[in-house]
Amino acid sequence: MYELVASDVAGTTVDERGHVYRVLRRAVTDRGAEVSDEVFANWMGTEKRTAITNLLKLGGVDADEALIDEAYDWFRQNLREAYRDEPPIPFPGVSDAIAALRASGVKVVLTTGFATEIAELVVEAAGWRVGRDLDGLVPADTVAAGRPAPYLIHHAMEAVGVTDVRKVAAVGDTLADLRAARNAGVLAVGVLTGEVGRAALQAERPDYLIASFADLPAILQG
Repeated sequence: MYELVASDVAGTTVDERGHVYRVLRRAVTDRGAEVSDEVFANWMGTEKRTAITNLLKLGGVDADEALIDEAYDWFRQNLREAYRDEPPIPFPGVSDAIAALRASGVKVVLTTGFATEIAELVVEAAGWRVGRDLDGLVPADTVAAGRPAPYLIHHAMEAVGVTDVRKVAAVGDTLADLRAARNAGVLAVGVLTGEVGRAALQAERPDYLIASFADLPAILQG
C-alpha cells in the first residue's frame, strides 16, 4: 500500500502550456548561450537558478554571478507575466485523481523546481490549497539541492510523516524527475503530458510510464 505520492507540478499535474521552458530557454539564449534540445532536456525539472547557471556555461557563456542573477530575475519576472496572461490549469482528470488518492489514504505532496513565489502562484492558479486539496508543497528553495538530488522527495516524506521509501511513488514528466526518484529509492513514474517525449523518458527506465497523472490511482491501487 502506497502512503505518499510526491508529484511534480508543471507538465505533470498542471498544464502551463510550455511557458516555463520557453522563458527558461530565452533567459539563456538572449544572453548568448547556444544550447541543443538534448542538453536543454537534461535541465528540465531542475531548480531554475541552477539550470540557468549550467545552461549558460554549457552554452559557451562565461557568466559571473551578476549575469546569473540578472538572467534569473528576468526569468522570474517574465514567467510571472506569462502566467498572469495565461494562468496554469490542472490537466484533465488530475484534480479528481488527487482527490481519489487522498480519499484512499494516500498523501499527495507537490514538489517542484520552482522557488516558493512561483510555486505558490501556480498552485493557486490551479485552484488548489494545501490542507484542503493537497497534503503539502515543497518548492526548490526549501531544500539543499533540487532534482536530480532526492531531497524534494525526502522532504515531502518528512512533511507528512512517511518513513518507508518503498511506500512512496514519485511522478514527473522530465528526466530529472525520474532520476530524482531513483536517487530517492522510490517508485519512479513518468508521465507523457510534458515536453519530453516517450523515448527519452523510457530510456530512464521508469517503473511505469503513463499517459497522464489521471491514470495514477489505477496503477497504485492495482
